[in-house]
Amino acid sequence: MTNIGFVGLGTMGSPMASHIIKNGYNLCVFNRSKEKSEKWLNKNTKAKVCFSLKDIATDSDIIILCVGDDNDVRQIISEIRNFIRPGTVVVDHTTTSAELAKEMNKILVKQGSYFLDAPVSGGEAGAQQGTLSVMVGGDEKVYMSIKEVLDSYSKFTKFMGSSGYGQLTKMVNQICIAGLIQSLAEGLHFAKKSNLEVKDVIEVISKGAAQSWQMENRWKSMIDDKYEHGFAVDLMRKDLEIVLEHAKSIDTNLEITNIVNSFYKDIQDFGGGKWDTSSLLRRLES
Repeated sequence: MTNIGFVGLGTMGSPMASHIIKNGYNLCVFNRSKEKSEKWLNKNTKAKVCFSLKDIATDSDIIILCVGDDNDVRQIISEIRNFIRPGTVVVDHTTTSAELAKEMNKILVKQGSYFLDAPVSGGEAGAQQGTLSVMVGGDEKVYMSIKEVLDSYSKFTKFMGSSGYGQLTKMVNQICIAGLIQSLAEGLHFAKKSNLEVKDVIEVISKGAAQSWQMENRWKSMIDDKYEHGFAVDLMRKDLEIVLEHAKSIDTNLEITNIVNSFYKDIQDFGGGKWDTSSLLRRLES
C-alpha cells in the first residue's frame, strides 16, 4: 500500500489528514507540536505519529505539506531532502509564492523525486467536508499518479501547468475573493443602514447574479458580528502580499486588491488578525 506522510495538522491539515485515513491509506502525521499530533491520533486511531521529519521522509511514498508560508516549506524541504527515497512525491498545499514552488521543484528533481505545488480553495468547511478544490503545478504525469489521494479530500482537482502554476492560480482565487468579500460587506452595511430586512434581501439577491459562496456561507455570521471562525485575516494578508509582490514583477495593476489588503491591515491593527476574512463588515461598522 501507498505510505503517506502528512506534515501540518492545523485548521486545514487536520481534517484533510483524517479524510486520507478514511480512504484506507497508510498514514503517518507530523506536527511541530507533539501534543497536537497525539490529540489528532486519538480521533484517527488507524494512523500513526512520526516524531521527526526524517521519519516522515524515509517512510513515505508521498509527503503532503500543509503549513504556514514560504519559510516553513523551505525549512521542511531542507530537512527532508537528504532522506527521501527516489521517486517520492512531495505535495505542497501551502499557499506560497510561485518562485518558492519552482525553487523546491529544482531541489527535489536533483534528488530524483518530485514536487507539486497544490494550493487549495474551499476553506475550513471544505477541508472538513472533503470538498476542496485543488490547483496543481508541476509534472502532469506525477499529478495523475497521486490524484486518487487528492480526491480523498477534494471535490475537484486540476493540473494547471508547470511548477508555480498552482500557486499562480491560487493568487487569482485570492484576488477574486478579496474584492468579493469587500463588496458583500458594503452591500450588507448598505442594507442595514437603509433599514432593509437583511435576511429577505439575501434571499432575493442570492437567487440572481450576485450569488456567491461567501454570500451563502457568511452573510448570517457577518450580520451577527461573529468572526471567530474560518480563514484568518492574518493568512489572507500573507496571501495578498504574495499576490501584490508578484503583480509588481509582471507589471499588473491590482487596484482593488491593494485597497482591500490595506483594509485587512486596519483589522489587524485593532486586534482582528485571527478573525475570519468576512470581518471587513466589522471594519465598516467600527
